[in-house]
Amino acid sequence: MAVYRRSRRHRFVLFLLVLTSVTVITLDFRGGDGGFLDDARGGIRDLFAPVQSAADRVFAPVGDFFGGLTRYGDVKAENERLRRELEEARSRNLRQAGSEREREKLLALQQLEFGSNVPAVAARVVSTSPSNFQLTLTIDRGSEHRVAEGMPVVTGAGLVGRVVDVSRSRATVLLITDRSSNVGVRLQSSGDVGVAKGSGARDPLTVDLVDVETNVAEGEAVVTSGLQQSVFPPAIPVGRVRSARVPPGALQKEITVDPVVDLGRVEFVKVLHWDPQP
Repeated sequence: MAVYRRSRRHRFVLFLLVLTSVTVITLDFRGGDGGFLDDARGGIRDLFAPVQSAADRVFAPVGDFFGGLTRYGDVKAENERLRRELEEARSRNLRQAGSEREREKLLALQQLEFGSNVPAVAARVVSTSPSNFQLTLTIDRGSEHRVAEGMPVVTGAGLVGRVVDVSRSRATVLLITDRSSNVGVRLQSSGDVGVAKGSGARDPLTVDLVDVETNVAEGEAVVTSGLQQSVFPPAIPVGRVRSARVPPGALQKEITVDPVVDLGRVEFVKVLHWDPQP
């Protein structure tokens, strides 16, 4: 019997708790704002506020982690878009810089201080020699532009070489640094003449036939001589003297000359329609 009464007492307590809960909820719903229930709710919120803040700090990184996982695809796509835009901007800048450089070189060709009275055609370098056996470059002008073998080729800085082979739309230019190249030159200070010979891509030109008594200064300008029947017109810059000396017992000065044109970086040239007069 004691067990039965204890069970009835438990059910009665449960009933009272449920009834109280329903009553509180009903009063809270009907009561609107204000009253002791609002005060109670406020007190409870204040009581549990520190606990809630701590929970937020603990679980916020977890929420951010899972949120980051769900946004990973969007972030990756955005990064790819930004990377493409950056690459396109860099490409535009490079193209603009390249166009400006080409414009300056073309302007330099138009404003040559030498050979201005000689008809000419501008050309772009399309390839260079693949080996050191023969130092040449190929340009995109040929016989259809009145380019012929033997014509001088220059840049705004000075002499590049001469045409040695021609097709309808292409021409091959032998550089002055090639070992088979010979250029009649004049020393600007003394006026003495000689012959500049190629010694290879990485070596200076050598100048022969200059008298041992001729005063030759380091850095002195060397230009084409333009003597009768010369392949090149007169006064085209060729280079500057690197060294000059007289070996023991020599009958001529030993002179080396650095080309004035950077022949490894030529992009545009001019072919002079030069016809040497006999």
